[in-house]
Order: sequence, then C-alpha cells, then structure tokens
Amino acid sequence: MEMTQRQRRQDGKARLTAQDWADAALSAIGEGGIAAVAVEPLAARLGTTKGSFYWHFANRAALIEAALDRWEQLNTEGTISEVEAEPDPRQRIRLLFSEAITSATTNPLEVALLATATQPQVAAALRRVTERRVDYLARLFGDLGFPEPEARRRGLLAYTAYLGHAQLAHAAPSVLPPLEGGEFTAYLDDALEVLMARQEA
Repeated sequence: MEMTQRQRRQDGKARLTAQDWADAALSAIGEGGIAAVAVEPLAARLGTTKGSFYWHFANRAALIEAALDRWEQLNTEGTISEVEAEPDPRQRIRLLFSEAITSATTNPLEVALLATATQPQVAAALRRVTERRVDYLARLFGDLGFPEPEARRRGLLAYTAYLGHAQLAHAAPSVLPPLEGGEFTAYLDDALEVLMARQEA
C-alpha cells in the first residue's frame, strides 16, 4: 500500500489525501501507540514531505482525530453495515464475532488504543465507539427475543468477552485456538451458544 502511494506521487497521477494520512497514522498507532504518530516519520513512510501534511491538517491533534474517526468508520460502522446484510439474527451475531475477533487478533490497533485510553482524544473515541458497539449488540440480542434489560446485559457481556479475546490474542496468543481450523470454529460456537442460550424457567 505504501509503495502504491509513493508510485502514485512519482507518476503525478494523484496526490496524497487526508485519508492516506489518517490510514498511515492508524498503522503507526497499531505499531507504537499514539506516541508513534509523528509528522516526519509518517511523511517518510508515505514518501512525501511535511508540506503535504500541513496541506490537510492544522496540527498533529487534527491528524489523530482524523485517524480515530477513520477507525470508527472502518472498524465499527463498516463492520455493522456488513453484518446487517445477513437476515438471520443468530447468524448476524456469529458473523459479527467472527469478523471482529479475526480483525482484533491479526491487527494490534484496538489493543494499542486501549493501552492509551487515558489520552483525551482516544478516551473520547473509545467511549463513543464502545457505546455504539454495545448498543448494537443489545439490539442484536433484542432481535433474538430477549427483553431490553437482558439484551443489554448480554450485549455488554459479549463485548467484554470480545475485549478479553483481543487482549489475549496479543498478550498470550498461545492460550487461544488458532484462527484457521476447526478448533476456533468450535470455540466460537460454544461461546456464542452460551451468550445466546435462554435460561430455564
């Protein structure tokens, strides 16, 4: 991707966009947290100069805000849009968890953001995204017929399970089943069966 962006500039076919900068900042956050978002290293990564940055952003804080907005759109709204195409509510939940866990396992970005949750911009984005995700999960459990308070509790429990998996995937991956193969499928099926099971009267 970086090579393509450099080639486009060298060929004169397209200039870097604010989105290119935001994507590069997200990659940097995944690799080294918010502290890794620095203009000169990102310019070098993108094969451009600081002038390109200041064409799009007033300062570093504006770039971080754009990167966090981009993360929200890709990893929350984009995922929800994909899941909504599935008509069956049980399958929507399964698809959501499969995609979210795979993404969190292969990409350290979410864990890096959680590790810098005290940074004000990150804290605001995490709060907004968390509320959106838990609300959506509660709606999915509501679609299964659970009353609102229970749907909310199950949505919250499901989200905490996701966060725990994301943390383990980067802190102690050996304790988790590999994404490829039947072991992960069985693990996911068992976890979702617990979350979606109705309690005996």
